[in-house]
Parts: sequence; C-alpha cells; structure tokens
Amino acid sequence: MSRLVWLAGGIAVAAALVLLWQLAADAGWVSPVFLPGPDRAVRALVEGLAGGDLLDKLMGTIVRMILGWLLASLIGVALGAAIGISPAARAWLQPTLEFLRPLPASAIVPVAIALLGLSEGMVLAVIAFGALWPMLLGTVHGFAAVEPRLYEVARALKLSRFQVIAKIALPNALPDICAGLRLGLTVALILSVVGEMLAGREGLGQWILLSARSFRAPDLFAGVILLGLVGLISATLLALAEGRVLRWRAP
Repeated sequence: MSRLVWLAGGIAVAAALVLLWQLAADAGWVSPVFLPGPDRAVRALVEGLAGGDLLDKLMGTIVRMILGWLLASLIGVALGAAIGISPAARAWLQPTLEFLRPLPASAIVPVAIALLGLSEGMVLAVIAFGALWPMLLGTVHGFAAVEPRLYEVARALKLSRFQVIAKIALPNALPDICAGLRLGLTVALILSVVGEMLAGREGLGQWILLSARSFRAPDLFAGVILLGLVGLISATLLALAEGRVLRWRAP
C-alpha cells in the first residue's frame, strides 16, 4: 500500500508538471518557436517513430550506450577486483585513480578525436572512459571492505584464492558493483548523446542538435522525451536485475 501511495504521488507530480507545461505553451509565456506544448511534442514523437527515422536514431543511441557500458563494465569490474583484493595494488594505484577520477569525460574528447578521429570508435572510447569510473571505484570499495576475519576463516578452511573471491569477496562486493553499474549506465547514455552531437553519428543526439539548429522545437522535445524514456526503462530493467541478483539480501 505504501508503494502504491508513493507511485500515485509520483505520477500526480509528473502530470502536474505536464499540465503546467501545456498551460505555459497555450498562454504564450514563451514563444512557441522555442517551447511547443506537450501535445505537439508527443505528436512529433509519434510521427517520427511511425516514419522510422526517429526509430533508427533511437536504436543507434541504444546500441552505443549498451556497447560502451558493457566495455566499461568488463574493464571496471575486472580491474577493480584485481585492485580491491590486493592491498599492495591499492597502495600503488590509489594516487593515479584519484588523479584520473575527477577528470570529466568531455575533457578527453579532443584527445580521443586526435587519436581516433570523428569515428564510431572515438564515441565508444569516450563512453567507456566516462562510464568506467563508477564501476571501477565501486568494485574496488566492495572488495576492499571485506571483513578481515572472513579471510581468516577462509585460511582456516584452506580455501583456494579463487574460492575466497567467489564465495567471500564477490558476494560482499556485489552491492557496490551493482550501484556502480547503475551510475555507469546513466553516464553511458549521456555520453552517447554528447558523442553523437560532436561526431555527427546517427542517433538521438544528432536528431536533437539538428532539430535545434533548424528551429524544429516539437522534434527537439520529442527527442528529449525519448531520451528520458530510454533512461527510465534502462534504469528500471537494471534495478529489476539487481533485485534478482541481490535477493539474498532481502529481509
């Protein structure tokens, strides 16, 4: 019942914002050239999807987001586990990680363009770099936070290193890893759009940029709405998967 009340409250707030948007557009508080009503935006969204052009750009963005996120996940979890399980590795690499961690992904875009050009590989490299850090640092923290007495129990039971990782360290790190995966997916979506705008690749980023340049406000807002839906659906699916993976934590 409590969840239903919160869900109803969230839907009510969203509906109120859409209504306020419609009222502002109808009253002409902002020029319709820049702020179309939600009815025009939804109409442009339906027409774009029905025509196939917007659907193709949507699939391009989703594919880039998933590929960059998977690449960052593989590197981040594997490297984070290697660093987190070894105190010596943490001591040696912590300064480097702290130096690179606050570096925004946008700062490496010129370097990526210089090395890879305005190519698909450049966009994927930028996405992977930006999405890497939440997963890497979450994995390092999860493996490093294992209770030391559990390692003593493992030594007493004469468990192999692989068994220690699989039965003790990995389950302990899973909540942090999942949190990093969620954050990384959001970053991957953002950087997919930015990369498409900069490199001119087919996707929602290019659709939004060209719509803004040609003053097609309904198409612009249709792309923004679609991006919001992609983020919402992907986050929901990942949360459901996390709930199944971590169902042993449920009270």
